Amino acid sequence: MTDETLTLDSSLADLPRREWIEAAEQIADEDGYVENLGRRHHAIFIEEGSTLLVTFETLQGIQALSDLGQPLGWEMLRDHGWSHLCLASNGDTWFRDSTVYGYFDRLIDDGFFDEFDQVLFYGAGPCAYAAAAFSVAAPGARVVAIQPQATLDPRITEWDDRFTDMRIVDFTNRYGFAPEMLDAAEHAYVLYDPREQLDAMHAALFTRSNVTKFRMRFMGNALQTDLLELGAWADLLLAANDGTLTDMYFAQMYRARRAYRPYLRNLLDALEADNRTSLVETLCANVTGRMRARKFAARLNAIREARIDREIDADEADATD
Repeated sequence: MTDETLTLDSSLADLPRREWIEAAEQIADEDGYVENLGRRHHAIFIEEGSTLLVTFETLQGIQALSDLGQPLGWEMLRDHGWSHLCLASNGDTWFRDSTVYGYFDRLIDDGFFDEFDQVLFYGAGPCAYAAAAFSVAAPGARVVAIQPQATLDPRITEWDDRFTDMRIVDFTNRYGFAPEMLDAAEHAYVLYDPREQLDAMHAALFTRSNVTKFRMRFMGNALQTDLLELGAWADLLLAANDGTLTDMYFAQMYRARRAYRPYLRNLLDALEADNRTSLVETLCANVTGRMRARKFAARLNAIREARIDREIDADEADATD
């Protein structure tokens, strides 16, 4: 590291892990702290406003998702004056570690969460599991969980074969079954693509009276990235925090997918796989009428040319009869 004074606007991109932690420590120095939690976890806290955002992130995801190599929550810190607590892991750990449990126990004992007017927990994938599981530490909090796993205990989710190496990890002790940990939350929001079967099966386990589920059909298995690229991520958290994240609000926000090429390509591929040629034509006509999309234009031309060829063949057949 150089002697340069680091701020929330400084880039931490591509820094080795040790240097990244040192840089985060310098940035948090006056208004927070960085605490190492065992070998694979870190807590990074910066105090600003009366709303606390608690995010669970991986060090690898931080570098991949942020141009500045910063925790996602720092965007809400900079732009909206929120306080932020980032639990960062080296790799996907689901934060199943006694040092992490002990850290949250200390926060509870110290009345840490009581110091804030509103607390919002956030995570995606394995980090969404953690956001839901540890939200029990702050009764009355809200939770945004994107593609969460409910547990990896094979006695409950033996059908999930994506993370078999984690089956040796205990998901039955403290902060264990994520859906049950949500019982203390004011409200939780679970986002998933119902066409991703395993994600949808986990989402079903989160069915609770205080849980709202949003289906992001045809988006695929990287919804956090999609929300960031759509420019909807911050709006999602703002609405969750102030209680305005209704079905109507989400539907309006989600309309941005109409110009989002990964979604449109996924939709096209699904219609093609189902041989829904008429719907493929309708989709391609709609997309090419609104934006430049060579793949859709080529497919539309192919469908219409094939129709013309069939009509010519039919006319010729009638003439020979």
